[in-house]
Amino acid sequence: MVSANREMVVYCFDTLVAHYNGEQPAPPAFEEGQHPLFVTWKKTTNGSEPRLRGCVGTLEACQIISGFREYSLTSALRDRRFPPIQAEEIQYLECTVSVLSNYEAALNHLDWEVGKHGLIIEFTDPDHNTRHRATYLPSVPARKGWTKIETIDSLMRKAGYNSVINESLRKKLRVTRYQSTLYTMHYTDYASYINSIRGTAPTIYGSPIIDGFKTNFNH
Repeated sequence: MVSANREMVVYCFDTLVAHYNGEQPAPPAFEEGQHPLFVTWKKTTNGSEPRLRGCVGTLEACQIISGFREYSLTSALRDRRFPPIQAEEIQYLECTVSVLSNYEAALNHLDWEVGKHGLIIEFTDPDHNTRHRATYLPSVPARKGWTKIETIDSLMRKAGYNSVINESLRKKLRVTRYQSTLYTMHYTDYASYINSIRGTAPTIYGSPIIDGFKTNFNH
């Protein structure tokens, strides 16, 4: 089984930096494989808690090299919940890659463990006969401090269901649980690592990505 690792995060940062430079990213230093995956970008400024800037991935198995290349940009630039990440924000970003595995049909909406399992729920709106589907990665309920019921109800809202949620409807959910490995790296650690293995720090438009970066280039 493929596990999330540092080189996957490095490749996501490489891909985003290369995008702004109009270049192709350096070849990845991890093996190819087929897995579902997600890329998450968060932004930290002035010592604040990291704030979500994009999270997009696929629940279907894909080639992980092309998958990380695609979803590193999709999550940074085309997550409809947020404006696209700008080049000057990169120095404040942290990136998390998640590699999903061990998909199992849950016995019911409570047959999973907070902090261990991610969830996919599927159900039909009883009033409008419309299908709904949504997922949370394993880290979400634990980070939010949610109970199982709070997680399920939040997932139903995320799936677009706006009517009253009751126990009868919860029991009709089709729930798939899964596990994931993840790896997180902040831009400063990425830049230091790139400098150590390539002999030069990342640049955008020829300028180092450091404080004041946005005033140092013209494009």
